[in-house]
Amino acid sequence: MKYFFFLAFSLLTIPVLAQPDTSVVGKKIITLSEVVVGRNLDVPFFIQRIRDDSSFYKAFRNLRIISFSSINDIRMMGKKENLKASLYSKTIQKRWQGCRTMDVLFEETFGDMYDAQHQFNYYTANMYASLFFTTGKVCGEDNIVGNRDFSIRNKKGIEKHKEQLKMLFFNPGAKIEGIPFMKRKTAIYSDRMAPLYNMEIDWELYNNKPCYVFKQTVKPGHESDVVVDEMFTWFNENTFEIEGRNYVLSYDAGVYDFKVSMEVRMTSFDNLTVPELIRYNGNWKVIGKKRERGVFTATLFDFKREE
Repeated sequence: MKYFFFLAFSLLTIPVLAQPDTSVVGKKIITLSEVVVGRNLDVPFFIQRIRDDSSFYKAFRNLRIISFSSINDIRMMGKKENLKASLYSKTIQKRWQGCRTMDVLFEETFGDMYDAQHQFNYYTANMYASLFFTTGKVCGEDNIVGNRDFSIRNKKGIEKHKEQLKMLFFNPGAKIEGIPFMKRKTAIYSDRMAPLYNMEIDWELYNNKPCYVFKQTVKPGHESDVVVDEMFTWFNENTFEIEGRNYVLSYDAGVYDFKVSMEVRMTSFDNLTVPELIRYNGNWKVIGKKRERGVFTATLFDFKREE
């Protein structure tokens, strides 16, 4: 009998492991980790901040008002993962008297990266150049986001495809115009798409900064119903600005298909959030163009204010 009471008392005094909690916001059922529950996060406010976030795009616009160095690694692959073309370079963007220019310190290329007019043969490389390379002198820019939206209006061919790539790059989760059958599938924060995803909020250190991480993954069996297969975003606990984002996107409409994975890591410089590492791995096929399998890495450093 003494043994029975001892066993019963022991079982009662064993700490019970806390289980994750859930929060319902509209039709979104969001799992909260034990740590997040303990921090009393205002989940509806947090989800609204995610939907309204502009800090991710602003971090890239910040690059237009500062000087920085960049290591650029672009590789175009063949069907059997053989290297078809590549570019490896170091560049320095200089910002002076309201204008920016770029110096190429060194550049090595392989294959048909450029055509005879020294223009990129690949729209993946074209997109990279439009994000990180400066041609000539560009003046009068700022880092204000405001109501600026990407638009394919009055754009055709490669310029239209580049704009759509930027939409997916900067704002995965927004509606993308001009791609058949895909527009509504990208709106992953809408109540219409919510039942197709598992959603979770956790807390962890990311790049040595305390962050809430929002994890969204497609439920098994619904892969063909979405464009954003998964997206993990780290938000600074204090400012709610994005510190990093990993995402995988895919889509197949027969004449147009892609599979893209991205990793973006931010850093802080002089009260500005700027990207310091971007990794991209994409397989694209658009109408009128050959399939492209591109891999690129941009490493940004040595940030400076306008000279």
